[in-house]
Amino acid sequence: MKTFKKTSLATLLSATAMFSAMNVAANEDPVKLGLMLPYSGTYTALGEAITNGVKLAIEQEGGQLGGRDVEYVELDSEADPSKAPQNMSRLVNGDDVDFVIGPVHSGVAMGMLRVAKQTGAITIIPNAGLGAATNELCMPNVFRTSFSMWQDSYPMGKVAYDQGHRKVVTITWDYAGGKEDLTGFEEAFTAEGGEIIEQILVPFPSTEFQSYLTQIASLEPDAVYTFFAGGGGVSFVRDYAAAGLKESIPLLGSGFLTEGNLTALGDAGEGVMTTLHYAETLENDANQSFVSAYENAYGEIPDTYAVQGYDTGMMLVQALSVLGGDTSNQERLIEVLANVHLASPRGPLSFSDSHHPIQNVYLREIRDGKHEVLRMAYENLEVPDDACQM
Repeated sequence: MKTFKKTSLATLLSATAMFSAMNVAANEDPVKLGLMLPYSGTYTALGEAITNGVKLAIEQEGGQLGGRDVEYVELDSEADPSKAPQNMSRLVNGDDVDFVIGPVHSGVAMGMLRVAKQTGAITIIPNAGLGAATNELCMPNVFRTSFSMWQDSYPMGKVAYDQGHRKVVTITWDYAGGKEDLTGFEEAFTAEGGEIIEQILVPFPSTEFQSYLTQIASLEPDAVYTFFAGGGGVSFVRDYAAAGLKESIPLLGSGFLTEGNLTALGDAGEGVMTTLHYAETLENDANQSFVSAYENAYGEIPDTYAVQGYDTGMMLVQALSVLGGDTSNQERLIEVLANVHLASPRGPLSFSDSHHPIQNVYLREIRDGKHEVLRMAYENLEVPDDACQM
């Protein structure tokens, strides 16, 4: 992994001097957090989980950041990419927030990144997995506390080979996120000596899988690797089991195949293996404390989205503690954020030079309706970011 030269932020800051001047706040004023997340529609649960995680982290610090009160400005992104630039501009220029936290949807992230570049607004991505955000489109004022599609799929390639699989069929929706996910798996699997005998791309967002399952059965692969999520993930896993493939052809996937879907999957999910950077059953002190606190606060077990929100909050807690709550020097603030190290519920968390999380990825299997961690699939995985030119 190449190391980027730590350069001055003068170019970015000179282009955003007006933004910086507008956002210099006296230490007694609240820190304003702009939450640009989906609070309606398909991804509502994800937006709420991230918000809950952020607020829990800050409440555990007495509701303050660096001794300053916190004001939340919640804006519904509607997971609508066309509205992203306008919404981001409203938070930055209208609401005058100190930090923007969002989004969930990768298409929304593209619009947000354009405004982040124009304004210099410090932006923390708590979910969207597009690789470009911390690679081709990286910038000093943008951080990610989540993942990239590649990061969670790459470890499964070696896992599949080590399990004895040599010929695999891959299947996903025909869109950027799905293709990025398959690329990570295929890269690792073929490097070990495995063969992808067929890549199947399903029109997005179709959940009509029967013809593809018939095709998979005829190909007789050693295993199937897939990326689907949300309702699509539930439909695929259920249909896969109903077609009689589950017992004869192991189903492997990115963790988002089953994340948040355990109840809906029921028995069809039992035995499905996935790789992800978190599991609710992780046995470390930080996770056990987090799960207990989250359940007490919100009445449910947290998922990966809640952890990503929580770590976003903890990132701000740590950075503003170092700075005594002073957000007026943006160059110093970015430097401190980049050097945050967290003992996260997911395990150790730090940031690469491109501001992407360096984190563990775990091999999980659904057993008795829970994601049981079988082992670590990859320790302290750093993503390829050679195109980042900060």
